[in-house]
Formats: sequence, C-alpha cells, structure tokens
Amino acid sequence: MAQALLGSGSLLGHLAVRSVIPQRPVPLHSVPIQPCRLGRRCSNVTAAASDLQQGGRQETGPMDWDKLSSDDIDAWEPTGPSTPLLDTVSFPVHMKNFSTPQLRQLCLEIRKDLIHTVSQTGGHLGASLGVVELTVALHKVFNCPEDKIIFDVGHQAYPHKILTNRRDRMTTIRQSGGLSGFTNRAESEYDPFGAGHSSTSVSAALGMAVGRDFKKRNNHCIAVIGDGAITGGMAYEAMNHAGFMDTNMIVILNDNQQVSLPTQYNGQKQDPVGALSGTLARLQANRFARELREGVKGVTKLLPTSVQEATSKIDEYARGMISGSGSTLFEELGLYYIGPVDGHNMQDLVDVLQDVKATKTTGPVLIHVITDKGRGYDPALSASDRMHGVGKFDALTGKQFKGTAKAPSYTNVFADALLAEADRDSRIIGIHAAMGGGTGMNRFSTRYPERTFDVGIAEQHAVTFAAGLACEGLVPFCTIYSTFLQRGFDQVVHDVALQDLPVRFAMDRGGLVGADGATHCGAFDITYMATLPNMIVMAPSDEAELIHMVATAAAMDKHPICFRFPRGNGIGVDLASRGITNYKGTPIEIGKGVMRREGTDVALVGYGTMVQTCLAAAEQLQAAGVSASVMDARFCKPLDTAMLRQLADSHELMITVEEGSIGGFAAHVLNYLTKEGLLDTGALKFRSMMLPDRFIEHGSQADQLEEAGLSANHITATVRSLLQRPKDW
Repeated sequence: MAQALLGSGSLLGHLAVRSVIPQRPVPLHSVPIQPCRLGRRCSNVTAAASDLQQGGRQETGPMDWDKLSSDDIDAWEPTGPSTPLLDTVSFPVHMKNFSTPQLRQLCLEIRKDLIHTVSQTGGHLGASLGVVELTVALHKVFNCPEDKIIFDVGHQAYPHKILTNRRDRMTTIRQSGGLSGFTNRAESEYDPFGAGHSSTSVSAALGMAVGRDFKKRNNHCIAVIGDGAITGGMAYEAMNHAGFMDTNMIVILNDNQQVSLPTQYNGQKQDPVGALSGTLARLQANRFARELREGVKGVTKLLPTSVQEATSKIDEYARGMISGSGSTLFEELGLYYIGPVDGHNMQDLVDVLQDVKATKTTGPVLIHVITDKGRGYDPALSASDRMHGVGKFDALTGKQFKGTAKAPSYTNVFADALLAEADRDSRIIGIHAAMGGGTGMNRFSTRYPERTFDVGIAEQHAVTFAAGLACEGLVPFCTIYSTFLQRGFDQVVHDVALQDLPVRFAMDRGGLVGADGATHCGAFDITYMATLPNMIVMAPSDEAELIHMVATAAAMDKHPICFRFPRGNGIGVDLASRGITNYKGTPIEIGKGVMRREGTDVALVGYGTMVQTCLAAAEQLQAAGVSASVMDARFCKPLDTAMLRQLADSHELMITVEEGSIGGFAAHVLNYLTKEGLLDTGALKFRSMMLPDRFIEHGSQADQLEEAGLSANHITATVRSLLQRPKDW
C-alpha cells in the first residue's frame, strides 16, 4: 500500500518530489553543474541550463566588488572615508527601497566605515566584516524592532549597530560610557537580547517566538549564530526543543569556516559556494514548494505510521540530493534546512529571506549562510585569526599599534609555566574550550599538540572530560576563563568536587576585564569555587606567584585545585630573585600565606592582584603616619589561619581586599574570625572591600577599579574613616 501511494504517479509521491524540483528554469549562468550525491548530474537542472542566460538573478560584476584596495584606503581623509549612501541611513527603514546595486554600495560603505572606526578604537573587526551583506539583507527584509534579530555572542553586531542609529557613537565602542562591544538591551530597542557568551541565541529566539504566539502576534524571531557558537551544546538543546515544538522561527547559521577562535569543528570541508548553491537555496526557500511540503506533512499525519515514515524518508533523501552536507543533522532536529547560501550575494540573500518570511508554514527554519571572515579587507583575510579582536591599527596595512610592555602577560606566563611542568611530567594534559589564543593554550599546543585538547565551546564537557582524565591518573589542566567556567559549574560540583578528583582549574580573566565589560567579567569564581568541599582555591599577587601556583597545582594529586589570574600584564618582577628559572616554579605549602609588609596599626589582607593595591595604599598611609601590614593571603581555601590570628591580635583594624563578588574571600576570613571569637572583645575592627553588588560595564580596567571602589585611594580613605586619628592626618 505504501509503495502504491508513494509511486511516481501518486499524489503523495508527486508532492514529495515536487517539494525539491524546480517549477521553472532557474539561473545558473556559466557556473559548472555540480554532481549530485547519487554520482550523476541532476537531470532537471541540466535540461534547464540552456534557458538560463536570460532573466537570471545572479549578481554581475567582478568577484571582488566589495574589496577595498590600498589606493582607496590611502585616499581616505583623516575624518574618514566618503560614505554618501550610508550617510542617508540612520534606521533600517531608510534602506527599504534601495535597489540591489544600492544595497551593494551600502555594504561597501559600511565596510569602509567599520575599518576606519575600529582602526581608531580597537574591537571585533573580522566577524563584523564578514556579515555586512547578511546584516543589510536582514534589515532590508525584516521590520525591526518589531521583528527580533538575536545575534549570538555579538562579535558580529557592529554593522547592526551602524544601521540602527548608533553610527555616530561607534567611536566610543568598548570605552567607559560608550557603546557596548556586544548587543545590549539597555542600549537600543533594536537589541532584543543581550549577548557576550555564546550559543544562547536560538534559546532566546525560541522563547520570544513562543511569547509572540501567546500574545497572538505575527512578528518574526531570527537567531544569527556562527559556526563557532553552534559547537556549544546549548544551541543543539534549543534546536531540538524548537523542532519538537514546531514553532515558527528562523535560525541563520553564519558559517565562515574560520571559527572565531578555531576549534575542531573548523574542518574546512564545506561544499563550494557558488551560483548553483545559491540557486538551490532559493529553490528550497520557494514559498510554493515549502507550502506543498507542509501539505504533505498534513496529509501523511492521517495515514498509517509506516506510510508516514516512508514519506518522510522520500522527502529527506530527495532534499539530500541538493542540500548542503549538514542538512540531515538539522532535519533530524526538526528544522527545515535551506542552503548553503552565498553570504556575500546580496540578491540571493534578499530572495531567500523574503521567501522564508512570506511562506505560511509552521515550524523552525535553518538557513545555512557561507561568509568570509574579514571580507573585503586584505590585511584581515591574510591574518590567521582574520583580525578577530584587534587593538588600534593602521587602516592601510592592518598593523596593530602595540606598546612595549614591561612584563609579559599573565596568560603567557601561565602557558610558559605549564610548559615547564609538562617538560618534566608527561602526564600533564591541557584542555580549553575554543579559547586557545585567549588562554595561552596555543603556546602549549605548539610543543605538545598530542597533549592539548580543544573541546569547542563546551565548558561542561571540558570539565567532565578532565575528570575522566584524572580518573586515569593523568594531570589535566582545565584552562577556561572565569566567566565561562560558570557554564560548567554543575560539572565542577558533581563530577569533580564530589568525587574529590584532582582536576586543576586555571581561570584566566579573574576580576575586571576592561573593554569586554560585564559579560566577560570574572567576578564570581572566588565565591563559586571556594564554596565547594574538597576544592583548594588560590590567587597569585604577581607573575612569580602565578608560576609557583602552576607548580603547586601540578603537584597536587589528592584534591581538585584552582587558581585565578587577571587579564593584562604582570608587574615586572625579577623571576630569578624569586627562585624561578625558565618558568619552573616551586610548589607552595597548601594554605600558607606570606607577609609582604610589617606594620602595627592596620592589617591589609589582600587576595590576588589586590595585594599590589594594598601595598600602594600602605605607602600612602605611611606618609600619613599610619603603619600598615600587608598580608598576601595566596589561599582563600584553606586560609592561613595562624597568620590571620596573629594579625587580629596585633592590629586594631583589619581590612580584606579582593577583586571579586560578595561571598568570596572576605566571607571565609570573617567566618574564621567569628568562629574563633576574635571579634568578640571589640578590640579589632573588621571591614571588607570587594566588587559592588552590581555589574560594572565596559571601560578601562583602571576606570572600572575606580568605579568599584578598589583603588589604593579607596583603601586609604577606608582606613582614615575607621582609625581614631586627628582629623587633619
């Protein structure tokens, strides 16, 4: 029965096949016909090829129409390039009536503006250059802010900001009081969802789509997610849910085959993108074909299960003949797959998006768009990271302006210290989550590629993977930004701490991080790690201490252990004077602090980088006649209780200082003092200084510390307000 119903002459067979076969000739121009998956040329396309030279929609002109030449850039005025068309666009509505040539010109001018602006401010350049056409097409077709466009992470949102009335403030991006480097709900009604961490857009878009349906509205919800962000498991959880709910929404996979911070997903195996791929994508987006396909789905629901399954397979295999290599995966998740689409062919993008928008069908759609990171700018295209995140640079050459640092970065010090340990212990394994450059693990992998594992944007997996390695007697270093380790917290609790497995957590970007702002701030790791039984928690006060803590972690084989270190450069200590040669450190006694300065009046107990701030405050206090001790706690857990008791007994005031949230180091110190009754007599005053209970937005790290009240001046002012001294001191 099923065979009869699905035969070539049957209604179901006709509809299933018609949903993947063109209803009229489609333009291929002179692009060679590509073989289909069955090993022969698609006959229906070949038959139509002779009629394709007329009425085609392929864009004409050289392939590098959007490329900025060095002569063009060299001719820019100091105030910026000429952008006459872009100057007329403040909001998306201003470009609604633009022709395709005008849209292409608009894209070229946006690229010019981006390069000029980011060369002066720094920021995320490559990803934004790669999505100019996609962003313009989205705003051409959809009606924001009623329609919701959610950019995953937000690295690629600069063109979106330019088109949504923020162009005049782009020179303030990532600066104190300026625009955020990511999308931000508080910044514009055109940013429906804040971003910074990856793989969240599909979940947010699905939630908005369901909310729309509850309110009986008909706006569109679009998630734009990159090939890096889609490696995160949360994205697949969301797509699985969207497919199950069959909710109307659009997912755009921005595939630049050069993942922002390359992961194992970056296999460079995508099928070529050209006129044929674009044509087939338009075919699959065709409203009539999709509505017919939905009709098939409605009819087959009334038939026996075996017939439904057979019909589904016919549709899947037929579409597989002309779909990209990833379509089956997305179809299995319940999304209608369209693509791949050339992300720099404006006409194709607009056509596909318009057809998808107009189609009256039910269910989520995924549009696979192929883009070039750094598109149109030769210095970016020749860079290994496609100029992902840059400082200020020369627009003509792409060369970044980098000052001479007096000391290496903490990240590089960590990587070199880990290499020193790995040279001596073949069991040491490095793990990171798509952040090889940011965590220093690229330096490690250069020497030990077989001992380095990039798990993609999958922090949960990274933690439990490390736990499994620890079970086998290896020495895993799980190297993840403080802010991103939050995503794997349950695994830290359940899979590591509960089982008391010796996983080593190296948490980069601990504390305030400057221009990346609140989304990347490492404010919470002291609190969330130190609350766990079995966990040893450390923080270095300088680069020498960091090296010793790497050695301490490598030697710890009984319990999980973690240490944080900040963004930026060290203070320039003489490593040899601290017993360090070739970055090889010496394990520190667990729970042992060190006194950095002896005093009599006030005890400043610093944790991590705040020790240096305490030392600076102690100098200010000495000038005012106040003697301050400075303790470098080193450990939040276990505390050096003997040293704390000594300070409590010999000083009238104790102040803890940490670059972390409430509930962290100060909570552990205060818990000890109260348990031991060291505050009962009133002889000791205690105060804690930490990050305020709010998020601190982007700016320089110095500005952020001032805003947080954690500068040396703030410490000195706190001491002045508490000590009984003459008012004029």
